[in-house]
Amino acid sequence: MNFAIRITNLCRFLIDEKHEHKISDQLFRSGTSIGANMAEAQCAISKKDFAAKVYISLKECNETLFWLTLLRKTGSLDSKQYQSIYDDCEELKRLLVSITKTSKYNLDNEIINN
Repeated sequence: MNFAIRITNLCRFLIDEKHEHKISDQLFRSGTSIGANMAEAQCAISKKDFAAKVYISLKECNETLFWLTLLRKTGSLDSKQYQSIYDDCEELKRLLVSITKTSKYNLDNEIINN
């Protein structure tokens, strides 16, 4: 939830201060989708459904990194603004990669053992 709040606040800043609407919209969609998909994963109806939702979160996280980098390279974010939120997003990505690997391992073992 905290990352989604940071993304929401960043998008407000980008719209109000930088008049950046198009990339801000894309960033908002991908950046808030990470947490929304993880919330769905918590109520997954199966292990396979859980793994799928976590993987979607990972893909959205990677897309968010792309938009953040584009904003930095086009001058909409200064170095300090960029680095802070980029580092948080990278940390989320590492966690999601770990969860997807564990989920895949568990799914593979479940298929083999059944």
